[in-house]
Amino acid sequence: MKKPLSLLLWLAVALLGAFAYLTLAVRRGEPINSAYILLAAICSYAIGYRFYSKWVAARVLALNDRRATPCEVHEDGKDFVKTNKWIVFGHHFAAISGPGPLLGPVLAAQFGYLPGTLWVLIGVVLGGAVQDFVILFSSMRRDGKSLAQMVKEELSPAAGFIGMLAILAIMTILLAVLALVVVKALAESPWGVFTVGATIPIALLMGGYLRFWRAGKVAEVSALGVVLLLLAVWGGQFVHSHPGWSAAFTIKAEPLAWSIIVYGFAASVLPVWLLLAPRDYLSTFMKLGTIFALAFGVFVVLPKLAVPAFTKFVDGSGLVVPGKLFPFCFITIACGAISGFHTLISSGTTPKIITRESYARPVGYGAMLLESLVAIMAMIAACTLDPGVYHGMNVASTGADAQAQAASINARLREAGASFVVDANEMDRLKDQVQEKTLFNRAGGASTLAVGMAQILSKVTHGRWLDLWYHFALMFEALFILTTLDAGTRVGRYLIQDALRHVSPALGETRSLPANLFASLLVVLGWGAFLIMGVRDPDGGIKALWPIFGIANQLLASIALCLATTVILKMQLRVGALSSISARSVDEEKRAEQELGAPVRRPVLALVTLIPLLWLLTVTITAGLQKVFHPEPRIGFLAAARAAREKLPALERTLADARAVGNASAVDAAEKALKNTRTLRLNNTVDALVTSLFLVLVAAVFLLSVREWLLLIARKRLADLRESEAVWLPDYAVAEGRPLKFLGLFALALGLARHLTDETALEREQKSARTCACPCVSGVKLLGDQREANAAVRGELYATVVERRFKGVNRCC
Repeated sequence: MKKPLSLLLWLAVALLGAFAYLTLAVRRGEPINSAYILLAAICSYAIGYRFYSKWVAARVLALNDRRATPCEVHEDGKDFVKTNKWIVFGHHFAAISGPGPLLGPVLAAQFGYLPGTLWVLIGVVLGGAVQDFVILFSSMRRDGKSLAQMVKEELSPAAGFIGMLAILAIMTILLAVLALVVVKALAESPWGVFTVGATIPIALLMGGYLRFWRAGKVAEVSALGVVLLLLAVWGGQFVHSHPGWSAAFTIKAEPLAWSIIVYGFAASVLPVWLLLAPRDYLSTFMKLGTIFALAFGVFVVLPKLAVPAFTKFVDGSGLVVPGKLFPFCFITIACGAISGFHTLISSGTTPKIITRESYARPVGYGAMLLESLVAIMAMIAACTLDPGVYHGMNVASTGADAQAQAASINARLREAGASFVVDANEMDRLKDQVQEKTLFNRAGGASTLAVGMAQILSKVTHGRWLDLWYHFALMFEALFILTTLDAGTRVGRYLIQDALRHVSPALGETRSLPANLFASLLVVLGWGAFLIMGVRDPDGGIKALWPIFGIANQLLASIALCLATTVILKMQLRVGALSSISARSVDEEKRAEQELGAPVRRPVLALVTLIPLLWLLTVTITAGLQKVFHPEPRIGFLAAARAAREKLPALERTLADARAVGNASAVDAAEKALKNTRTLRLNNTVDALVTSLFLVLVAAVFLLSVREWLLLIARKRLADLRESEAVWLPDYAVAEGRPLKFLGLFALALGLARHLTDETALEREQKSARTCACPCVSGVKLLGDQREANAAVRGELYATVVERRFKGVNRCC
């Protein structure tokens, strides 16, 4: 009876999902309720997790709970810690779910709601979730090794070196793009500048509270931080409404960019417990709370989609993301569908704390599905906006007032053949509702998403507090974008210091202030240069930098899928247990095969990662080649640089003529035009070089992988997996626990909060300190045989715990 009921249930889920997809695909000319997108998403996630991920786990990876995981073998209470699977799930989701799944779908909404939605849903079920799952499994089988280490061992040292270059390149572009998003959202926004700026002293206060007053009491200080953040949003309203304060906090884009660069440098060298850790805790709680609130709002309000299934801009005439639907939709949306950066988490802390191989399925596959849901909600928020408002915010405009700015955008929309216009009165009305000075020139997606979220949440409260919802959403986005910025800068510093250690041991010493300053300066100069380029770019910068970010991220995903395909292929080509252990050459393997009989080989199973890899390579290479060599200046970097260079002689003559006549206004206009043109030439030249480097890296890793695969299939290379030696658990150790009750869920939620705030790690360190026979702990002497560590020791232990956590990659795109 149970099986027929289950079949009927899953048949109903499939039919409901099919109905939602059919409605989205065929209904035209009338507004569609966003409920259909939610239904399609939920049904896709349910079927993908229940059937496809289970098949991959059983037939492709052959997960075995009898095999001990790294934390079972190497538990040390520090890096390798046995942790409840749902706490691991929460830890993994908090780490992979950065601002990427919020911003990418907002920009891709220019193509219509259907392309981005289909890419997010199909891409995550068949590609992104599988990638995270397989890489997590591979790292678990190799004592929690990193992605670069596994690529080096399973493919080649050259591929491992390229992987490390890719990580640094992705971090540089990632940080530059996210910093640019913050600049575009906060420029000339006194409310936003005050609110986000207030988070810095709030974080410093929290850091001092945790370190010196109530060391390690993170739950207390997190509650205090949330209250202070809400007060900062209210304080921003006060600042906005008073002309003197408003003028003081109105900052233009370039000074704001330099301020963010200085902040990133300072955050990288300051003690991690003082700024990064408190901001990280705040962003985690605010992210989870806001996303759940938005999900609730979407279900309650069920807003209509103002954007059609496909817009005119699929032909490449779009003003937000230049280029055709293929390949640029699939580059614009990376996180939420498939993200290479996730593999740094899947091969980072997560494999060191997971206790059973079967848990890799809900953690690796399931957490990625949940992140994809974040992307779907961002798509809904963007597509509920009026297309005129959407383009008014995201397209660069010129003019002294709203009418002139709207006219400049409408002229470009007419050239592109758009059927809508930007209404200056509507932009002014919305600007007044959210209490901003202007909503024009807000490219980057952050402000657009904030307006969409605010409209949805304000409808829950019957249209009230739209301005508060908007600035809360803006603060929410900027808060954990800045968390990614400062944590990413510090992680980049660690990576650079690891590389510099081979040149000079002193430069690799992370406790040396001069070495830290030097490495941090290198990282900040890297992403800061791209940030300033983007701010000075007359076209808004984001149109060039975001596709590079997508290409860089998909490059890392391609490297990860090359590794995953190699691992699966080797697993399927092994003869059996005897030959995999004893064979040292292909000849020995063949002799073992003859002794054991013909094995069952299924190299075709490698298609589960090879097909997503081939699709991703097709998209990435096509996008990269078009961004470099496309003849249209709006799309191709070299064409844009060439067009700018050709304009320079005429502009220089115009400037000379204006100076000869003595017309001051004409001189100023000519100088500005000349400066902008030179900036465009420089920016596009640099972007072309960076994108070309990415293409070379993609080609190198893929060709090395293809060579390895051909040698393996031709039996000219031993299918030698570099897995750690297996340690087998007794039968009783893998018994399933009882189903969770309500109190059990509450206890797990509390445990997850303690885990995310490092309170459990601090308690382990305290226990170790109390039982330690050493005369000191981290340089702070214990007083005699005192059982309880004093406040100074507890604070020192807290600083040690947080410093250790931030030495790994702890925040995704």
